[in-house]
Amino acid sequence: MSKVKITAGPYTFLGEFEEEAAPKTVAVFKTLLPYREKIIHVRWSGEGCWIPLGDLDLGLGYENHTSYPAPGQFILYPGGISETEILLAYGGVHFASKLGQLAGNHFLTITEGKENLTALGKATLWKGAQDILFEAVD
Repeated sequence: MSKVKITAGPYTFLGEFEEEAAPKTVAVFKTLLPYREKIIHVRWSGEGCWIPLGDLDLGLGYENHTSYPAPGQFILYPGGISETEILLAYGGVHFASKLGQLAGNHFLTITEGKENLTALGKATLWKGAQDILFEAVD
């Protein structure tokens, strides 16, 4: 399985796991599927939405990490100087926390539905938390 269906707010996206570039992160995330959570708008990073995961330790280090995910890219910050989190870029992002710049593992990229990313981001910003569901696609 390399594809995943993502339902966020009223929008549906299709994504593809970055299995070659981030095999450990992908493997851990797949164990969570189906994964249901809420996304909220980022505070420090720009045009993105995130899932705060607190002090959850997924046993991951850095792989395929970036501070500048492109629109449609999901990154997972494994924790350390800030809390563990998943971030989805819908526009320009410079990934950071109140402690400064961070880098997260780029593990999933939206391949279909990108035209709805900005609408999702704006809905999250102006209307509040949105439901998000990640499901395996055969």
